[in-house]
Amino acid sequence: MASSAVTTSSCRILVIWSVYGLLVFRNALGDGELFKSKATFYATSDGLGTPSGACGYGSFGRTLNGGQVAAASDLYKDGIGCGSCYQITCTNEELCTEEGVTIVVTDYGVGNGTEFIMSPTAYSKLAQPDKAKQLVSLGVIDIEYKGVSCKYPGYNLMIKIDESSKFPDYLAIQFWYQGGQKDILSIELSQEKNGEQKTEMKRNHGAVWDVVAPPKGALWVRFLAGGYRRTSFEWITAANAIPANWEAGAIYDSGIQIS
Repeated sequence: MASSAVTTSSCRILVIWSVYGLLVFRNALGDGELFKSKATFYATSDGLGTPSGACGYGSFGRTLNGGQVAAASDLYKDGIGCGSCYQITCTNEELCTEEGVTIVVTDYGVGNGTEFIMSPTAYSKLAQPDKAKQLVSLGVIDIEYKGVSCKYPGYNLMIKIDESSKFPDYLAIQFWYQGGQKDILSIELSQEKNGEQKTEMKRNHGAVWDVVAPPKGALWVRFLAGGYRRTSFEWITAANAIPANWEAGAIYDSGIQIS
């Protein structure tokens, strides 16, 4: 695995903190702290996720994490929560396992006071053997959940060039296999030979970031990653992560992982 260059910027951190500080009560997830809510499920023909999720993952969102994915309400956080992982357990001891299931947020959804609307595959994983049908019949269940690190053994952080991109005038990207227990809060692009001049990307929707008139040539991708409690931030740089002749729909290995 290639090493990453990490720097910090106090001014940018203060700006990010001010923007997202209002989300503290929902961002304070981690360190094993449990929260109570409700969950339900949506229907798909194969039990996996949906390709039309608000995060913009498309068909990748169907099978990510073995199809154990979910739509979130408050935890969607206007797209910041896309790619975050949560361990969910239901409180019905007669029907549910103690370990529950770990899901990845790939969509936004609200219904019946629930925090999560889970794929059928994820929802059934909550149940004890042979109890899935009984759990499904309840429709909405009480749960406990906590933020956990996403784990993708063998995968680095991948950069997907969104299909909406138009070389060389418009570039939209999303991150796959985000990993770790941190949200991506800001993204900048630069060229190796002119690294001091950075072009900021904006969040278009969900996990999709874009920029008009991106820099030419091979691009370094620099992004700000922040923990759930927003008490630690780090700038991480993926060197030459996007080639000069990038193509819409292509997927490029960043060579790094977020821990």
